[in-house]
Amino acid sequence: MQFNEGAELDLSQVSDQRGVGGRVAGVGGGLGVVGLIVYFLIQQFTGIQLPAGGLESGGLSPNSQVESSQLAEKCKTGADANRDSDCRVVATINSIQAFWTDQFARSGRSYQVTKTNFFRNSVNTRCGNATSAVGPFYCPADSQVYIDLDFFNELRTKFGAQGGPFVEAYVLAHEYGHHVQNLLGTSDRVSSRTGPTSDSVRLELQADCYAGSWAKAATTTPSANGQPLITNITQEDVNAALDAAARIGDDFIQRELGGGRVDTTKFSHGSSAQRQKWFTTGLQTGDPARCNTFDTNNLG
Repeated sequence: MQFNEGAELDLSQVSDQRGVGGRVAGVGGGLGVVGLIVYFLIQQFTGIQLPAGGLESGGLSPNSQVESSQLAEKCKTGADANRDSDCRVVATINSIQAFWTDQFARSGRSYQVTKTNFFRNSVNTRCGNATSAVGPFYCPADSQVYIDLDFFNELRTKFGAQGGPFVEAYVLAHEYGHHVQNLLGTSDRVSSRTGPTSDSVRLELQADCYAGSWAKAATTTPSANGQPLITNITQEDVNAALDAAARIGDDFIQRELGGGRVDTTKFSHGSSAQRQKWFTTGLQTGDPARCNTFDTNNLG
């Protein structure tokens, strides 16, 4: 994946909190133990639901400072995105939100641009406190995305994924898929949380499909200054994303990281094959309307 070197980056869409605090926030229900990282990722990878059990409410503490000055200094154009991983994430977020701004406008709606928050170790959100063990997540209460960027290393080392820029883009596009679902009211349809045909699985697979829809249009979607941010996505990039999708399927995680037995009644995100199928559906059609996981009995 390559970025348009002359395109300007919009830093207003991110908040860098990696220099804030240092306290590890506790997650309710006795689940805030670093050693349970695999459990958290099974339940929470790119999901909108934080662990149950009484998360403390709130946002950044009053004395916290959001440190984004270093990003602003080094991340100015697509050329910076081609050589710096932080800037690459900023450019990807800009591209994803430009796509959804256009899609909403086509249907007579207004898309609400939102922030992605970079954090390290722990973060306070309006959904509660969370540690890095939760993985990337979207908080519907404040309509923002949260990610410890070290997660991308975990995806390679813990899950054996190939990794790479487009895998990072897939993860981010999935999270913004949840933002779209929140704006459209789709998230309110979730009543069943687990099971192979549960609402939770349908929501996650739709977010995968939305990520594919963005990817289809990424090289032609103009940013605010009129230029596409992404100039090239290769088949190798797509293969890496499909590899990642397979490794965060419920069946793969249960089999390879959770003891070896696959229990479909515990599914919350979909199988590896389903995640690949729905990302591919979005990628091939480029049409979010085809991401109708709630309207079909055959989830693949």
